[in-house]
Amino acid sequence: MDIKPLRYFVTLAETRHFGKAAERLHLSQPPLSRQLAALEADLGVRLLERSPRSVTLTAAGERFYIDARAILASLDQATHNARSAASGETGTLALGFTMCAAYSVVPGYARAIRTTLPDVSLRLREVISNDLGERVLTSQIDAAIMFPGFDDSRLTARTLLREPLCVALSNRHPRARARQIKIAALAGEPFVMAAAEVAPTLHATIVDHCRLQGGFTPEVRFEVQLQQTVLSLVDEGMGVALVPASMRKANLSGVAFVTLADAPMTEQMLVWSSANRNPCLARFLDIVDARLAAPPGAAVENAVEHAVQGVAIKHPRKAPPRTTARGTAPSSR
Repeated sequence: MDIKPLRYFVTLAETRHFGKAAERLHLSQPPLSRQLAALEADLGVRLLERSPRSVTLTAAGERFYIDARAILASLDQATHNARSAASGETGTLALGFTMCAAYSVVPGYARAIRTTLPDVSLRLREVISNDLGERVLTSQIDAAIMFPGFDDSRLTARTLLREPLCVALSNRHPRARARQIKIAALAGEPFVMAAAEVAPTLHATIVDHCRLQGGFTPEVRFEVQLQQTVLSLVDEGMGVALVPASMRKANLSGVAFVTLADAPMTEQMLVWSSANRNPCLARFLDIVDARLAAPPGAAVENAVEHAVQGVAIKHPRKAPPRTTARGTAPSSR
């Protein structure tokens, strides 16, 4: 059935007058009358009692009015839902990340998504570092926040954060109260760090810094997968570690975090597949652009909301082109 006669009928039922209904619908009365007569013929029932001055509904008309209003409301809602899904205002976004990202960039972006896109279901997945790149490529997640090192031409990347390494020590360590430590002072100390196959870039950064700046090769007592395990072993006095500065937020009572002199920098990268057509991913990338473009100290959430709304109105995009992963060495570790 053509949906247009339903709208005509509902309007007439609400006004109870052909002239007023025609005016509201921007029609002349004869076409309106013909459309409603055709509707009655299609249904095989009389919906209206007509008189020269007014219109009343039959019992069938009263029932049909209730159902027609519900049908039109459902159609309007379906239209709204489809347009919202196409623009990324509703749907699901799956974001994977490492523990370091959980203490640095993830909370701010999760809050921005919840504020700007409240109807998007955000699924956060804390994943072992070396699994993140493959999960993006196999569409298990839409994007990942990770260390550099997972190099694949099918991935695109943005740098979200650069931060220095710091020294993690047991609070019983003689240097736990120091304001700053030079890497050479840790020569001979047992180290705890992520395994090379788990976090190759981070592992290499630590080893190279010890060799080039400290003049020694670190004695690695424990190689683990998770930064939380690194800190737990440090807490037990099993060794020292170099970790991203954001890990200070782990706030373990038995671990002291001390500034590392001339510390090397680490990066947190956002990585996604350019083949991903999830509209929610496109909207999330708009949020990332707005946050990275906001000047220091600016009201970031307002900037994000205005920028994303502007993009949504002008050109909801499908898959935003960005720097390729091969050029920026995105990451999983």
